[in-house]
Amino acid sequence: MKFLPMFDRVLVERLAAETMSKGGIMLPEKAQGKVLQATVVAVGPGSTNQKGYLTPMSVKIGEKVLLPEYGGTKVHLEDKEYFLFRDADILGKYVE
Repeated sequence: MKFLPMFDRVLVERLAAETMSKGGIMLPEKAQGKVLQATVVAVGPGSTNQKGYLTPMSVKIGEKVLLPEYGGTKVHLEDKEYFLFRDADILGKYVE
């Protein structure tokens, strides 16, 4: 099943949390920070402005983005956990 977000929504999959410190010590779940990095899985077509023109999305599928600490809607698809954000809520994207 394929999921296509509506309007200016972006479906992302958060990256896995670090379970070991740089020194090799196992971190308990409470000590692991909230993961703010994610990979874009699907994007909507964009939103329309007041004149009716389509505003393009600022991210594309496969890009790595920085998310806000709070927000987003949790979505479960095919036993995986994803988050749905508005395009404007994404703080930035990582460029190599």
